[in-house]
Amino acid sequence: MSGHNKWASIKHKKMATDARRGKMFTKIIREIMMAAKMGGGNPENNPHLRMAIERARGINMPNDNIQRAIKKGTGEDGSVSLESAGYEGYGPGGIAILVETLTDNKRRTAAEIRSIFTRHNGSLGESGCVSWMFERKGVVNVRKENVDEEKLLSLVLDAGADDLRLDNDVFEIICAPDKTEAVKKILEQNNISIENVSVNLIPKNTVRVEGKDAEQLLKLLDELEEHDDVQSVHSNFDIPDELIEAMSR
Repeated sequence: MSGHNKWASIKHKKMATDARRGKMFTKIIREIMMAAKMGGGNPENNPHLRMAIERARGINMPNDNIQRAIKKGTGEDGSVSLESAGYEGYGPGGIAILVETLTDNKRRTAAEIRSIFTRHNGSLGESGCVSWMFERKGVVNVRKENVDEEKLLSLVLDAGADDLRLDNDVFEIICAPDKTEAVKKILEQNNISIENVSVNLIPKNTVRVEGKDAEQLLKLLDELEEHDDVQSVHSNFDIPDELIEAMSR
């Protein structure tokens, strides 16, 4: 899984630029709107909304923007025309890819996602063709220097976590989605700094990809994530860290 964390770290650094921050603002605003639309505007009773708000605050989004997005989602400030749509396919080297979107025009988004796949030697597949390779899990990241491993393991297992993995300098705590809040809470109670909290689709197994296939795959993933309607991209690749580093320069 090391390739995934390395890629995520590089994406995080890229988002420091104004253009990337603006794009991230747009994506999280959409996430807040949909969470409010589906589960109501009170974050105390809506864990999806609460997590989206935390992500927004993590990139210093003004509270006014967050509140406007909530009101838009609940219908207090106009109606939300966004719909969720998922796309499944294969990248170079036969790598499985799942794309989650929020869009106001499914036909347009489908055509554009298909074009991106084709442009980078990939292909869209039928619904269900790769989703069976993934499990939806809560993921909580803690930097290694912030905590003792044995203490962390004991705490998160008591909170219901399934697994604890060390990837480079980051502990990755894996749990069922409905246990994410409990894991987060116990870390906060023990003054352990959390780097990131999310609910992701985690691959059951990874596939090693190198050379030209790896280069094309990373370009495909990067362009998918840049698309305005794309909220998240999941894949089962394992690419050498050094190649990811070289391509990010």
